[in-house]
Amino acid sequence: MWPFKVKVMWRLLQCGLTSHPPASALTASFSRVVLGIETSCDDTGAAVVDETGVILGESLHSQKEIHLRNGGIIPTVAQQLHRDNIERVVQEALERSGVPPTQLSAVATTVKPGLALSLGIGLEFSRRFVRQHNKPFIPIHHMEAHALTIRMLQAVAFPFLVLLVSGGHSLLAVARDVDDFLLLGHTLDEAPGDTLDKVARRLSLIKHPQCSTLSGGQAIELLAKEGDRRRFAFTTPMGQIYDCCFSFAGLRSQITMAIKKKEEEEGIQPGTLLNCVNDIAAATQHTVASHLAKRTHRAILFCKAHKLLPSSNPTLVLSGGVASNQYIRKALTIITETTQMQLLCPPPKFCTDNGVMIAWNGVERLREGKGILSSSVDVFYEPKAPLGVDITAEAPLSWGRLLTLQMSRRQSLTLSTMTENVW
Repeated sequence: MWPFKVKVMWRLLQCGLTSHPPASALTASFSRVVLGIETSCDDTGAAVVDETGVILGESLHSQKEIHLRNGGIIPTVAQQLHRDNIERVVQEALERSGVPPTQLSAVATTVKPGLALSLGIGLEFSRRFVRQHNKPFIPIHHMEAHALTIRMLQAVAFPFLVLLVSGGHSLLAVARDVDDFLLLGHTLDEAPGDTLDKVARRLSLIKHPQCSTLSGGQAIELLAKEGDRRRFAFTTPMGQIYDCCFSFAGLRSQITMAIKKKEEEEGIQPGTLLNCVNDIAAATQHTVASHLAKRTHRAILFCKAHKLLPSSNPTLVLSGGVASNQYIRKALTIITETTQMQLLCPPPKFCTDNGVMIAWNGVERLREGKGILSSSVDVFYEPKAPLGVDITAEAPLSWGRLLTLQMSRRQSLTLSTMTENVW
């Protein structure tokens, strides 16, 4: 037990929580310490977190480089890489934390949604682990974990509005409790991160000297800084549909056609870098950001009209892998400043998939006594799983149109600035 106490005190000192950690802090660390395991897509992550939010130890194995070479995520390849690395990653997290399995309060693991083959590896390992050590098991919804990560870092009370954007998902929801969400909008086809990655592949950005080690979304963001987005007038999706859902497939078709046209004009074959690649990247990023901002603005108006958020200091949380994009953050800042909301975003390292967010979600559920299973209970993964109660149908076209007409002059001018000028 003594090495664990020393480890906890050292972690508290590192985090600057106190120069002399009180006994109560050590007791809390002993009473609730959760191991989180994440394998929903292409990152194998594990972390040990205590109930104060102190990260006692973590480890992450990224598959990004391999999938970049393959031109995208191949589920069977991702599965094998998870299988090859999960035991090492979990062991590293435990060793770095100084917490032996006997001192864990529970094990939390992503079981939905995600790639089936990837989810299966994490769940299979976790089943063996909890049965071997007789520990409670907490199944985690991947998007719930993204939504709650901010509460590990800041004192954010329920309810709050959350925009989750990643390579596999995009949704707007009101978080009312740890396991209580109202779903206001979701993607109707593909996710924004998937769109950015596919555009990057179509532009062959992996051949660009500045982008060879970057993901598609990172490459788009980097090149967009030097581009003129006005050269390509892509139409923002769903302009005449007044709800809070998203669609990116049609935008990607627009971009693909523009790329093909420029290839013909420049007399080059697909797979060759275009001269205007920076401009296409800038226009793509801008249109994605504009679409996300407009739908979020509508969700904020809906929440205010129905009193779903507190009147004092209401909060929008932006999370998920795409939330690392600074241009998109700026677009959302325009919206929150206009509507008197505060925008909170986890640091980029906590926006992408990781074991820390899964462990913290486990801590939140453990504190509330929600969704905690014995080690003997059979659990199954779910590749597709909605978040919370779907109320998207409760914002009919007429209501959305009314909200649009009721926007103040200041709001209208701000949205015009966002869509017509360079930020």
